[in-house]
Amino acid sequence: MSKPKVSITDLAEKTGLSTTTVSRVLAGKGEQCRISKASRQKVLDAAKEMNYVPNLYAANLRTGKSKTVALIVPSLSNPFFASIASGVNAEIRKYGYITIITDSDENPENEKQELEQLQARNIEGLIIAPCGSNWKHIQNVYDMQLPVICIDRYFEELDIPYVSTDNYDGAFRATKYLLSNGHTSIACIQGIRDSTPNRLRVKGFMEALQEAGVTQYYIAGDDFTIQNGFLETKLLMQQKAKPTAILALSNTIAMGCMKALKEENLRIPEDVSLITFDKHPYLDYLSTPLSCVAQPVNEIIQIAVKFLFLRMENKDMPVTKVLLKPKIIIKDSVKALL
Repeated sequence: MSKPKVSITDLAEKTGLSTTTVSRVLAGKGEQCRISKASRQKVLDAAKEMNYVPNLYAANLRTGKSKTVALIVPSLSNPFFASIASGVNAEIRKYGYITIITDSDENPENEKQELEQLQARNIEGLIIAPCGSNWKHIQNVYDMQLPVICIDRYFEELDIPYVSTDNYDGAFRATKYLLSNGHTSIACIQGIRDSTPNRLRVKGFMEALQEAGVTQYYIAGDDFTIQNGFLETKLLMQQKAKPTAILALSNTIAMGCMKALKEENLRIPEDVSLITFDKHPYLDYLSTPLSCVAQPVNEIIQIAVKFLFLRMENKDMPVTKVLLKPKIIIKDSVKALL
């Protein structure tokens, strides 16, 4: 049978002090309210002995602060967003706050409902990687003075702060690397088509090819999933003119590509070269380590969290929009055709 929760009244009875005195000591206001050192110590000793746990909900009502921020990501099953969630949680903990982490499952309606529920929990700030192109619910909470910052995904047309990667630059340089190795028949397997990172990656891919005078290219896919990478690679390998290289716009897509190529008895890079967006530890442990566009995830997290807390302190501070340069990491997955 569980023990009943210890209350301030219980502590008052234990110490022989008033509930007001106990409450002030527990709130850290004992010295300010001229409560004697002996009485303050008596309250603290009793609280420790009786395993008193503060009622944070009641404290929230008194102070208007919940010491809580929220993080909404599109998918915790995606290693990239799982890594962001872990990093954000660790960084926010340094500020003495806790993080409520939710997963919209790439569904705008889920995202909208979760945001409404989080507001009801009196969160003090929000970090969000939005899914889809629907932004009105995010703009609404931002207009209501809730500190908000977008991470990874964002809306170029809105005046809402964000921290992300220069996705255009990453895809442009990855494609240039394939071209420099003699590949001109390159396929791009993309993710969520209307997400800002995807659109900019596709743009970087196309413009790198166009700059090199390559006008024929193949872009397919519609999701940042293993299944999308698998199906699209399967279809690619049925074509008469098979691509010599694939640019996968996420490491989950790349995993699907590898599975499909293995089923087709095609080797990386001997038969098909592969380069992916996103750095993940598993890439180095594959039989053929994958070249990748590594996003500066740790820096993105640190900057986003710092800006969020600065905005929580000063809601009138200027809107900050930051794009960090990714790094191309060369491994063994691209064959030189020259």
